[in-house]
Amino acid sequence: MVTFGLKVALFLGAFAFMEGFAWFTHKYVMHGFGWVWHRSHHEPRHGAFELNDLFAVVFAAPAIVAIYFGTSGHPWLLPIGLGITAYGAVYFIFHDGMVHQRFKVPLGKSAYWKRLIQAHRIHHAVHTKEGAVSFGFLLARPIRELKAKLKARGVQA
Repeated sequence: MVTFGLKVALFLGAFAFMEGFAWFTHKYVMHGFGWVWHRSHHEPRHGAFELNDLFAVVFAAPAIVAIYFGTSGHPWLLPIGLGITAYGAVYFIFHDGMVHQRFKVPLGKSAYWKRLIQAHRIHHAVHTKEGAVSFGFLLARPIRELKAKLKARGVQA
């Protein structure tokens, strides 16, 4: 039997895990062999979609599978799938809405949201596969550190 407390822990654990997973895949997959798709995100967009959007489809698959099996006899998988989905929703609103303004979302006014938005924009100061900084989405190093890293690499933020 999966208790309510365990469900909450699995949900929060999956959500928190996704930030580390997102950082890792952004740095080593998207800025690695996945650059073929991700490059489109570092270039001006032509139209409503970019090739990089295919990553959302790939990353949704484990959540869909976990939710399906979580409702089909493996209840501990449901909160994991929902935690992954919740992270994806927050990411979508923050990244595509607040940062890249692909749809209307009020910009975050708190110091936290301002730092995240600025950190992601600093990430986009580099238009190539190598040399970028700040690969996370909901956690970011202090802006002065990110700017110093870019400056050391010869990039002006």
